[in-house]
Amino acid sequence: MGRKGITLFSWVIPKSIRKRKKASNAKDIILKYYAGLPKSSLNEEQIEALNYLKNNNLCTFPYSFQTNYSPDTIAVFQDKSNGLKYVICDGKRLYFEKKSSTRGIKRYFNGLAIEQDIMSPHRYLTNNFDLKNEDILVDVGAAEGILALSVIEKVKKVYLFETDENWIEALKATFSPWKDKVVIINKFVSDRNDADNISLDNFFQDKEIFNFLKIDAEGSEDKILHGCEKLLSVKHPLKIALCCYHRPVDDKIFSELLESKGFSISFSKGYMIYNDPVYFSPPYLRRGILRATSPAIS
Repeated sequence: MGRKGITLFSWVIPKSIRKRKKASNAKDIILKYYAGLPKSSLNEEQIEALNYLKNNNLCTFPYSFQTNYSPDTIAVFQDKSNGLKYVICDGKRLYFEKKSSTRGIKRYFNGLAIEQDIMSPHRYLTNNFDLKNEDILVDVGAAEGILALSVIEKVKKVYLFETDENWIEALKATFSPWKDKVVIINKFVSDRNDADNISLDNFFQDKEIFNFLKIDAEGSEDKILHGCEKLLSVKHPLKIALCCYHRPVDDKIFSELLESKGFSISFSKGYMIYNDPVYFSPPYLRRGILRATSPAIS
């Protein structure tokens, strides 16, 4: 964008201040929206989130558990054999993109720790919703691969789908000790099949069926689900951890789809705020992870 397309505000005011101003405006919009609703229409988790938001800056997880974490406590190491930085996660090395700075890794990993806190709306697993020994995990939108790494020693096989080529080198390094049971696929998972896209129905048509499916695809979750209609219709033990906060009513749409297939549905604790300019619209407080269990699981 040339100078003619830049407002005086954005040209003169530092970026950090503009970001704070934007966040403050978003916070005001959210609080005003929920203040206009009958209090009886809100549940305890929503009220807790709004009370936290009133007294704190805008954040993804409007709950106090996140204050237990700090990037300053995270140690970052350098692997001279491949030039990649890593952190120790549950006694295992979790590698990061080569371009990542130490400061960036500290902030990123701190965010991962917050996401997977037992109280987090973005937590994938619980004591009753977990992977068992010899399960096969399919992770769509693997990124750094923290979910797979947390269960790698007990699962039978892992399929990591990740489109960002910058993550591929890091994933290969992270899972090199278990490379015999990890498959990394650098393609978009969708509802079509071509040079850049693959559907799960197509990919797994000649492979062993999987038991656990995690999907975090930045708003493309609906296409991925429609691309695995056959797999969802087969009566076999299957658990699905599905992000449902990227778009305003994904939780409702995905619940109805999976319930029509016979799955039982539950959600992670609490609500998230997804402050993305494309999808910033009511409801601003959104469920984070939809957990679905097939009827084949007793």
